[in-house]
Parts: sequence; structure tokens; C-alpha cells
Amino acid sequence: MKLLRYGPAGQEKPGILAADGSIRSLVGVVEDIAGEVLGPNGLKKLASVDVNSLPKVDGNPRLGPPVSGMKNLFCIGLNYADHAAETGNPIPKEPIVFLKSLGALCGPNDDVIIPKNSVKCDWEVELCIIIGSKATCVSEGEALAHVAGYAVGNDVSEREWQIERGGSWDKGKGADTFGPVGPWLVTKDEVADPHNLAMFTDVDGVRMQDGNTRTLIFGVPKLVSYVSHMFTLHPGDVIFTGTPPGVGLGKKPTPIFLKPGQTMKLGIAGLGEQTQKTVAYGG
Repeated sequence: MKLLRYGPAGQEKPGILAADGSIRSLVGVVEDIAGEVLGPNGLKKLASVDVNSLPKVDGNPRLGPPVSGMKNLFCIGLNYADHAAETGNPIPKEPIVFLKSLGALCGPNDDVIIPKNSVKCDWEVELCIIIGSKATCVSEGEALAHVAGYAVGNDVSEREWQIERGGSWDKGKGADTFGPVGPWLVTKDEVADPHNLAMFTDVDGVRMQDGNTRTLIFGVPKLVSYVSHMFTLHPGDVIFTGTPPGVGLGKKPTPIFLKPGQTMKLGIAGLGEQTQKTVAYGG
């Protein structure tokens, strides 16, 4: 299933993508794509629904983040061997975990705001793990049972704030609109191998990132288990799993950073695509 949420920001309604590409409304079937709906029983119930019998949503509505009610947006740093190499960093011995503000979360095609005084805004296409059921201190063998599915994410980053301003990475990761997720949540039964998915980022039509999740250092079971030993994972929580090479920071001989008026297009095989325009703070 491809579950989604559509409508104005803050007023999204639950929906599902039909085989013909149309959006069908889940209003009256579930309250939202959140909580118990994301657990095994909730997903089993949704899978039994005749999608073609659901009302078709007219037009081309805005898509919001595909899940709601999360308590955490987790991120994993330097989790692709080839990305670690391009940044000149050693391969981590354990996952590098940091948090992204919930205020960063936005729809897959919403504008990305370049923050006031930002000078080094960057893109990062990422596989997002969507948690389906509460998980605390789970083993790697148990981890996938707590995963609802996967989505495309863009871990937008302000590199000066992240690297040059002291302290944790969080300050360069959590600005408003720095966390587009979607277009939909693809349930894990439709993803044969999350560790072999092609992924890309284009900026103004130029291919910047052209990677594959097979170069992940720490895979999905390891990440879910590892994070669950430090934080309780809740339904709807998102884990951004890291980015492949091709970020602006890694461009040689001169890094490239985003400015207002550009267009980012990102995608992961089987999980869909998202497009954002960059806009200046305050306008």
C-alpha cells in the first residue's frame, strides 16, 4: 500500500494511492495515518479495504507528510561508505544519531525556506524508515516487526551551522521546512529489499546525487534496534537513514550550496519522487 495525507497544511486528510495513480480518500475508514493505524493490525485492516470502492479525490491536492502523530524525527549521519569518503570522514564504528526538530517536517513538494543568514544550505536524499509500533530495546531480529514502511526524505542541512558553529549537528538540521517526507508511505511488504534501492537528487535539472542504498553502512534492522536502545520509538516516528554521495558540501573543487529560486527533485526507486522550490526567508 501507498498511504498518504492530502490537503492544506495542518488540515490533511488520510488517503491511499490506487493502482491507476488516483488518490482515494480514507476519510471514514481511519481518522489519520497515525498511531495504531500504522501497527500490524491497523495495516492488515487497511489492506482488506477495496481501494477502488473508495471516493476519488479530485484535482491535484497538496500532499502533506504521509504520517502524523510522531514524537521524533531521528537522523543517522555518515551512513553511506561513499558519502563518508567524499566528506573526508572515516566510516563510523557505530551509527551517528542526531535529532531533527519536528518543526522541520513538511510535505514532499512544499517550498524549502532558506533561513535568514544562511550561506551553506544543502540537499540530502534519504531513505526514511517509518515506525509502526512502539519499540524499546528491540533486537535486530525483532526490528522489522516494528517498521510500517518506507518513504523518501530530504534531510536539508545548513552546513555552516552544522559544522562551523560549534555544538551538535542539530542546529544545522532543524529549520522550518528542512524535513520534507513523502509523497507516500510505502508499506514494507511492497519493498522487497530496502538495501538495494536506487536514489537520486537533481538541482535545476542537473543530477547531483546518483546512489543506491546498497552502500548503507548500517542497515534498517541495525538502525531500528540501535536507536530503540537509546530512545523509545513510537508509531509515526521517522528515521532518516543517511545520504549517498553528491551533496553540495562534497562537490570538488568548490562546494555548491542552495540559493532561493532553485528546484530540487529527489526520488527513490519504488518510493516515489518529491520536488521542492527554494524560497528566501520572509518571502
